Amino acid sequence: MARHGRIGALLAVASLAAGCTPIVGHRGYMNDEFLVRSVQPGVDNRMSVERALGHPTLESQFGENVWYYVGSTTAQKPFTTPRITDQSVLAIRFDDAGNVRDVQRTGMEQVVRLSPNSDKTPTLGRERGFLEDLFGNIGQVGAAGMGGAGGGGPGG
Repeated sequence: MARHGRIGALLAVASLAAGCTPIVGHRGYMNDEFLVRSVQPGVDNRMSVERALGHPTLESQFGENVWYYVGSTTAQKPFTTPRITDQSVLAIRFDDAGNVRDVQRTGMEQVVRLSPNSDKTPTLGRERGFLEDLFGNIGQVGAAGMGGAGGGGPGG
């Protein structure tokens, strides 16, 4: 009987430990090292890059013509928000003729973690209280141009 108790305790500890392991997920472009290395400056163009790597995650809209392939790996422990554990950005720059000019790779060294100061957004102007928000429109209904008795609306 004591043997069954030990087995049950071991199973309980194992299930608790399994519940603490993070859930790993991947979002975005998954780098294939062989395909990424096959893109060569001066040799490839937009069409050959798209055939090799697929459609980019982002394309630059202004300035130089750059295609970005972005991917990230996240880990999430139970009851927490996911955190980025790895990120890769592949930037392929093209010249005016559409030929690959430069291939650049960056990773987690470019990630910036921001922590906001508070949960309030600063606004310009004066701050209104709850009652001012609630009763602020009293007297505003029926203003000039709204019609009604002497309002100057159609037919008046």
